[in-house]
Amino acid sequence: MRSPYEWLIALRYLSSTQRRGFVSFVAVTSVLGLMLGIAVLIVVLSVMNGFERELRTRMLAVTANATLEGLDGTLADWRTAQAAALRQPGVTSAAPYVEEQAMLAHGEHVIGTEVRGVIPAEERRTTGIAERLTAGRIEDLTPGSYHIVLGSALAHDLGVGVGDSVVLIAPEGTPTPSGIEPRMRRFFVSGIFHSGMYEYDNALALVSLADAERVYHLGDRVTGIRLALQDPFRAPRTVRALAVALGGGFYVSDWTKKNVNLFRSIESTHTMMFVILLMIVAVAAFNIIATLVMIVKEKQSDIAILRTFGSGPRNILLMFLLQGVLIGLAGTVLGAALGMLVAHNVELLVHLLERLLGTQFLDPRVYNMSDLPAYVEWTDVLRVCGVAFLLCALATLYPSWRASRTQPAEALRHDF
Repeated sequence: MRSPYEWLIALRYLSSTQRRGFVSFVAVTSVLGLMLGIAVLIVVLSVMNGFERELRTRMLAVTANATLEGLDGTLADWRTAQAAALRQPGVTSAAPYVEEQAMLAHGEHVIGTEVRGVIPAEERRTTGIAERLTAGRIEDLTPGSYHIVLGSALAHDLGVGVGDSVVLIAPEGTPTPSGIEPRMRRFFVSGIFHSGMYEYDNALALVSLADAERVYHLGDRVTGIRLALQDPFRAPRTVRALAVALGGGFYVSDWTKKNVNLFRSIESTHTMMFVILLMIVAVAAFNIIATLVMIVKEKQSDIAILRTFGSGPRNILLMFLLQGVLIGLAGTVLGAALGMLVAHNVELLVHLLERLLGTQFLDPRVYNMSDLPAYVEWTDVLRVCGVAFLLCALATLYPSWRASRTQPAEALRHDF
């Protein structure tokens, strides 16, 4: 079957010849501008997706999906609550814990931190912190051993390593005949973890649940129950259903509630960046208008001859629409390919730039991570490409309409 002549002429007008070299150059720059705009938009959205994904993964590695606590800060009959939690649909693990504030001292260093008492076997099933230990094992936190596992930044600030000792100072004092004396206990560092979240690496220490109950004089009470769920995004509904099943009187929380402002800010920034960077794509897309206007201006006599040979306004309109669509399609496809290529290698490129410039782009104390992860979501790629191609198609309408309105006699008058 023969190709429609509109396709053949559209391709011929976009090719480079001696007279049309400048027009073809403008068409190529339009493609390049569109390609770079789409690539930048895909890379930025992928980095933000990767940042959110990595932040959520690291956060869930050291925090539970949901927690169930007593209204007074302690839970006495925690075994009943734990058994009920394990019967709740969607709950994969439930672990008791003690969470209190303390001061850790080593030599001249004294640092405030959060102490979490855990049962090692149940903590391993509930969170991923056991896999984040860079030294030691979480199973070393046996009752009565007074072992402690420190975050990597906390251990660095205290100047301790595995085998050293630290003094844990509880905020509550012990009454004595001579007055209130601080409650202190020596712990031995048996492990160090690195979660990648500076907030936790710098201010979290793990001890045995029994040791924490003894230091804080809790008896058999705990702070609450930590839950691991099959679907972390159903945490609010699941933990509330558990509290209702137990008859109420509990304080419930989940990871989405504790970090709601953080994820809202990430989502709003994601939307703002899409809108702002889309303006770059829009500018590149509307450069097609200039390209087609120049082609129409140069091809006035050709259009007039085509009209005299029987081409109607519809054929001329289609001819120039195809040119704009081809430019937009080329820029969109190349931009998507370049954007995904850069997004999949952005960490390598960032590390290369850091070595060349001798600097660090991401301070872990500010951004909670030192790497720049990227995660390409196909929905983002399709949305970016769809919007960009639509803008290109709209940009071709006016020049194509002007070309279809060309009058043969008027266009050929100055050629003879």
